[in-house]
Amino acid sequence: MPSFIRARRAVVALFLSGTLLATTAACGGDSAQSMTTSADGTPTASASFEQQKLAKTRFVANAGLAAGATYQWIVKPYREGKFKKGADGRTFALVKAGLAGAFTYNRLKAAVNNAKGDPLLSKAVAPLPAGIESLKDLGTKLRRGEATAGDVGAFEGIINSVKDAGKSAGAEVVDKVPSTAQLGGG
Repeated sequence: MPSFIRARRAVVALFLSGTLLATTAACGGDSAQSMTTSADGTPTASASFEQQKLAKTRFVANAGLAAGATYQWIVKPYREGKFKKGADGRTFALVKAGLAGAFTYNRLKAAVNNAKGDPLLSKAVAPLPAGIESLKDLGTKLRRGEATAGDVGAFEGIINSVKDAGKSAGAEVVDKVPSTAQLGGG
């Protein structure tokens, strides 16, 4: 009996190993099916179906995290007066806002990159990269306590533009607050 069980386990292990190798080889894909872009940055016909299929999902996930981080750690504390001199927990709020600013910038860049996989979404977000680029240094301003109402409004405005672009392309963005570990990149 024990030799039968060992043989059966060996067959199952061999089967699972073969399945694992087959699926990882299939995931690699070849260069003919990888996504390419034309000179103007729009996806071409050779983009793979999987990338197009998941483009909206990835866009919604990244934009949702950016929106959640902006509201939770930038807009809300600013409205509550936590960035004002003398406020309780000001330093911690400013550090979190700075991390949230950098995180938001990173996720918005990723969302715009994801949008390139869907033609309708790509057109909807086409005017946004310049506005997103303007957020690049605001994380540092927030962290140093130099942010103004205009800076906070810039974050809020860009997030609303991304949400509107997603909604117009059938990819509605819902705020998703990232954990503090995600903000720190951990």
